[in-house]
Amino acid sequence: MRHLAAALIVILTAAVIVLFAVSPGQGWWLPPAASTIARPIDALFDGILVTAAVGFVLVMALLTWAVWRGASPRADRARSVHGHLGLELGWTAAIGAVLVTVALAQLPTWAALRDTAAMPAGGATATVLAQQFAWRFGYAGDDGVLGTPDDIEAASELVLPAGEPVLLTLRSRDVIHSFFVPALRVKQDVVPGRAIPLWFTIERPGTYELVCAELCGLGHYAMAGRVRAIPRGEYDAWLAQQSRARLSTGVEDRR
Repeated sequence: MRHLAAALIVILTAAVIVLFAVSPGQGWWLPPAASTIARPIDALFDGILVTAAVGFVLVMALLTWAVWRGASPRADRARSVHGHLGLELGWTAAIGAVLVTVALAQLPTWAALRDTAAMPAGGATATVLAQQFAWRFGYAGDDGVLGTPDDIEAASELVLPAGEPVLLTLRSRDVIHSFFVPALRVKQDVVPGRAIPLWFTIERPGTYELVCAELCGLGHYAMAGRVRAIPRGEYDAWLAQQSRARLSTGVEDRR
């Protein structure tokens, strides 16, 4: 029986490793990265994944050895062991060191997303308003200032210029939401009562899925949108068209 149990543990370990190895090629992984911040985030993710994988393999190997050796027939009487202080201190210190290393390694990337002072001059700005269960977006109107009466509003689709920095200000109208664009590797909780800045650069034009990654109520499953990145010329033309549509009475279109 112990041979079967040990073999099953080995098979399970191998199956997990193989599944993780083939997942990217099968489309079971994150979508291709589409922002400049995505590469350092992916590097952090891969480092944590490798660290967890090494720990997983070591634990499963120890478990296999324990099942194989501990379940073998023995003539002597079993001994009660309360614990091994040195061993406990050792593995606790090792895990603590790993956690501290991960925490320190992610600080520069975390700050890069939120340090608006490091954002290059120029670029685009927009506001993101989350509410149950929809996304609304705001853009500066003809005066170039957000938060004034001529602001442009849109729902569900966030249009941004590709190839230049974009600064978003995130707000919630009701509960906690989470702004998550997997292809950009951008994920930020949107907290009621706070205006949260977030900046990044989309590398190439495209349309990217936007979801709420925080359970926010019964309609959470439907709180989806998209981010559409277009060249700067098309973006300026889109803003101008949206501004005209906001001021239009509909009479112009019938002339």
